[in-house]
Amino acid sequence: MADLGINFAGIESPNPFWLASAPPTNMGSMIERAFDAGWGGAVWKTLGEPIVNVSSRLASIDHGAMRMIGLNNIELITDRPLEVNLKEVYQCKKKYPNNAVIVSLMVESKREAWHEIVKRTQDTGCDGFELNFGCPHGMSERGMGSAMGQVPEYTCMVTEWVKEVAEIPVIVKLTPNVTNIVPPAKAAMKGGADAVSLINTINSIMGVDLETMIPHPNVNGKAAHGGYCGPAVKPIALNMVSELARDPEFNIPISGIGGISTWRDAVEFMLLGAGNVQVCTAVMHYGYRIVEDMIDGLNSYLDEKGFASVNDIIGKSVDRVTDWGDLDLNYVVKAHVNEEHCIRCNLCYIACEDGAHQSFEFVESNGHRYPRVIEEECVGCNLCALVCPSPGAIEMQRRDDGTNPQTWRERTSGQ
Repeated sequence: MADLGINFAGIESPNPFWLASAPPTNMGSMIERAFDAGWGGAVWKTLGEPIVNVSSRLASIDHGAMRMIGLNNIELITDRPLEVNLKEVYQCKKKYPNNAVIVSLMVESKREAWHEIVKRTQDTGCDGFELNFGCPHGMSERGMGSAMGQVPEYTCMVTEWVKEVAEIPVIVKLTPNVTNIVPPAKAAMKGGADAVSLINTINSIMGVDLETMIPHPNVNGKAAHGGYCGPAVKPIALNMVSELARDPEFNIPISGIGGISTWRDAVEFMLLGAGNVQVCTAVMHYGYRIVEDMIDGLNSYLDEKGFASVNDIIGKSVDRVTDWGDLDLNYVVKAHVNEEHCIRCNLCYIACEDGAHQSFEFVESNGHRYPRVIEEECVGCNLCALVCPSPGAIEMQRRDDGTNPQTWRERTSGQ
């Protein structure tokens, strides 16, 4: 069985599965139950000055029978007294010395305020800090959260303040509400951060009740934008993680967050450069015990692939990510229909006819009418394979011989 233990920026953990700073890490008793279930670490719900939250706080998007593919949250940082949280952090770490206990922090942008909370928190024996520079609602209007993370100079400045007094590793949590994730990440690194975590939630309004005309979630007849998370944000998170991992000037560890529900999701993040992963929405949906399947699945995958340690897969796919201008223009694939698997639903024909390149016709075969690809019209876009409900009915087959690869950069430069 492979070794799942990690050392993330100097923080030891029995496995790479951490709980993200969120409602599932609101108090010590919750985190202790999570550790009993098998989670390797947890990032405590953000500490700061106690605030008052609103009701209601959550809204979601469903897709067919699948509930909560996306979750919107307007809950703020902890509403529990700092002294109570610090006492529970101390007790939790003492009871679970082998699990990673990270504390998320957010206070006003004053050097002395950051110094004070860092000093008080690290006296609990916690393993590290996560600076919340990503919360897009409520706190950002007060000059905190994403208001910090969207300005690289502020990110660097506050990170430097924290590092002046921190004696344990410092992780900076980045906001995705930027046009380019690299500058704020590099600013965190310049400020002395030991690692970054991403993504935090995305600015969003989840929808509107068509009867009352009030957006969700309804707070006495009004609503506000909140933070979007859940399975639907995973592709955005994977892209931002990979952007940092493939930047040659960025060289501190990355904690991957965003839509992770299964061991497969976790492996994708790690292949694209994440040293561990943090989970929130899936736990809010299904409970702490999902980590059991995550651990079993990751173990089986590593064994099947012949890896002795989970650390061996970190970044394995990074060099496969490139810019569009470096893709092979002469690589050619065409769709092909396998009649033995085709259920004749004709979704491929409809999708191609109305949404792609009109590359299908119908033929009679074995007494039935089947769709067939017109190869000279097919551009290999994949749409037919994506909409097909029958596994194996449509496959994309290579048609070039691979002897003349050429990128757009090479073509335009005359190479």
